[in-house]
Parts: sequence; C-alpha cells; structure tokens
Amino acid sequence: MNEAIDISDFVYAATGDRVRRLTMPDGTHWFPAADVCKKLGYTTTRKALLDHVPEAHREFLETVTGSHSLSVPAGRGWRRDLQIIDLQGLILLVNACTKPACAPFKQWVAEVIETVQREGFYALEEAEVQPLGPGAPVAYAMPEQVAEAIVRLEAHNLKLDEELAGVQRQSLALQREMLTAQTAMAEAMVRIADRIDGFSLRPAIPVGGPAATASLLAGWRERLSVTEDVWTVAVVIAPVLVEKGELREPLESIAARTGLTVRRGNECLRMLRRHACIRSRGGAEGGAPVYVLNTV
Repeated sequence: MNEAIDISDFVYAATGDRVRRLTMPDGTHWFPAADVCKKLGYTTTRKALLDHVPEAHREFLETVTGSHSLSVPAGRGWRRDLQIIDLQGLILLVNACTKPACAPFKQWVAEVIETVQREGFYALEEAEVQPLGPGAPVAYAMPEQVAEAIVRLEAHNLKLDEELAGVQRQSLALQREMLTAQTAMAEAMVRIADRIDGFSLRPAIPVGGPAATASLLAGWRERLSVTEDVWTVAVVIAPVLVEKGELREPLESIAARTGLTVRRGNECLRMLRRHACIRSRGGAEGGAPVYVLNTV
C-alpha cells in the first residue's frame, strides 16, 4: 500500500538505532538480519531467526537481488551471502524483543492487527497540514506514541554518532602513526644494508642479528615493486625469519603488529610468496601458517 508507514521510523523509535534497509523495485523492503538482531539485543542471529522468523520471510541478498536482475549493492557490509529479512520478519523480531524501548512499536503493531481484523485494512490518517504545490505527496500523521519516541531518541543518537566519529578518528590517527614508524624502521634497515654493500671487502654476514635482517630486506627491496602495506609486512616478518629460520605467527598477530586487517595481511603474505621471498611449509599445530625463506 502507498499509505503504509515507513518501517525504518518505527525501528528507529523502538530501539534508538538506525537499521540499513534495501528497497526493491516492487516496493518490498529487506533488512540485514545481523543489523536488526544486534540492535534488538539478540545474542545469536542464527538462533533468533530460527526461533522467530519463518523461512518464507528470510532470504539471502544475492537471491533477492537476482530475482530482480540487480547486482549486489555496493558498500561496506553488503555481501552476497548476507542474510536478510522482509518487513514481516522484522516485525516478528521486534515483537519478540524484550527491551522496554520496543513497547511503542509493539503497541502500534497490535493496533494494526486489530484494525485489519475489524475493518479489513489499515491506513494512516491524513495530517492536518498538507504540503503545498501541484503534485505534492499526501502527508500522513504518525502515531503519537511513536513520534514522541523519535523526538526523545534523536538527541541520544546524535550524541552516539559524534562519539563514534571521534573514536574512528583516533583509530585512524594511531594507524597512521604506526605505519609511519614501521616505514621509518624499514628505511633505516635498508640504509644499513646499503652501507654494508658499499664496502669493497665485505665480511661474511652473520647468521642472525640486525645486519642479516637488513641484508635480507635490501635484497627484497632491489627486486620488489609492491605497495607500502606489503612492505610493512615484509619488515615485520624479516627479523623472525632470520632469527628463527621460520615464521609460525598467527595471521591475527601479524595484523595487530602491522595495523592491517587479517585479510589484507594474508594477501600481503601471498604477494611475498609470489615474488619468491618466502615459501609455505604447511601449518602449525594451532592452525597458523608456517613460512620459511625461499633460498632457491
């Protein structure tokens, strides 16, 4: 129905959080199940869907978009295998929520059901003040209890948005500082290796230690043309390979030391393998990959 109220307003009013929504060409609305379950306080998305949402009201993003010959929408978090729920599925989850803030939404849903059973349909009343101008849409009055909830929560949400933006700025600043320090360390090691190479009679490079690490990095630098994040990973793993002869560090640890994501850190290691800097030697007992220097 064209008169159906925008469900995102009610979710916003009931929980105090915004929920992403995907509107299809036929007017149907779909919501990421993980978003809704997180905002409503459900511990496990899968269990919440099994307990409260029938299969007819949940689907995967690729299936829904494919039925309209559309591609998966771009943007962080919109994956092909993302599980989404329709409008009725969202209402079922909200109705099952035990948060006191969901009370306005539940009260409205009960009113809709009672009205449909009694009259066969539900429509919003037209607002007293209508927009002017030819072709202007008709304005409808939002239920009073929901409108009040939106007003109360607006200031709260704006404050949370500001705090989140501040945390994100601090995180980015720390990542930049870490990357700058790691780059400076790498350049220093390369300079040390250049000085060693400058001697006409170079002594044998010791098996371990900073000199061996610098020599290794210098060799890599001569034949590598890679992005800065790949070089950052190289700087982190080179001392371990020189001192211990192998790398048995979990991907999460490498990501934490480089400031990269686990996925990007793994891609950087694969890039070093493709350039024959390192080679794989299976996995450790804990599941971490094992790499050694490629001496071929």
